[in-house]
Amino acid sequence: MHILPAIDLRDGKCVRLIQGDYDRQIDYADDPVAMARQFADDGATWLHVVDLDGAKAGKLCNLDTIRRIAASSPMNLEVGGGIRDTASVDALLSAGVSRVVIGTRALEDWAWFEALVHEPNHAGKIVLGLDAREGQLATHGWREQTSRSAVDVTEAVSAWPLAAIVYTDISRDGMLLGPNLDAVRALADVAKVPVIASGGVTDLDDVRTLAGLPLGGIIIGRALYEGTMTLVEAIKIVADT
Repeated sequence: MHILPAIDLRDGKCVRLIQGDYDRQIDYADDPVAMARQFADDGATWLHVVDLDGAKAGKLCNLDTIRRIAASSPMNLEVGGGIRDTASVDALLSAGVSRVVIGTRALEDWAWFEALVHEPNHAGKIVLGLDAREGQLATHGWREQTSRSAVDVTEAVSAWPLAAIVYTDISRDGMLLGPNLDAVRALADVAKVPVIASGGVTDLDDVRTLAGLPLGGIIIGRALYEGTMTLVEAIKIVADT
């Protein structure tokens, strides 16, 4: 299991959106490259990056910044946000990204996503991003709701060569209210690929609880920026579990 600190990019800065609302933004740092270096110095081996501008626009918007982060840090990068075509996937991989997270296009064009995941040069490099509100998946930067459930979609990809599934509970994201343990556990129980939990992780007790589940990773964002825990402490808990 890995702890993945999060960098959410908007207008070149590290920010957080409260429950994915673009009108409820908290600015944390002007230099995402320096922030990534700090996370690496604290012991992180993976970094989760979200192109918030891209998620809203439906296309990659922060590729240059992502490229600079990849070039300046020894961490593996997992990047999502606005990735809607194969060219964007390949651009990120060429920029030094290890794994690419796809959400909206996967749910809207299942045949394309299945073919992408099974291409030999993409196998093991694609992450399915499932963002749920009350168990139902949302798309387009969380602005559009679907009727599909995260569990059903997870079961449908159980035999695919995915790198992982990132599950985000929208109602908890950026709220510092703790993770939705029931939803995370339900997904982990049916998944055949690693599940990475995101949304609401607030303190070290949350990390300890999640570390006891069969997960591949835990994404932590606002809690690190606001100091309710340190990355060093979170990594140690996972290592000792």
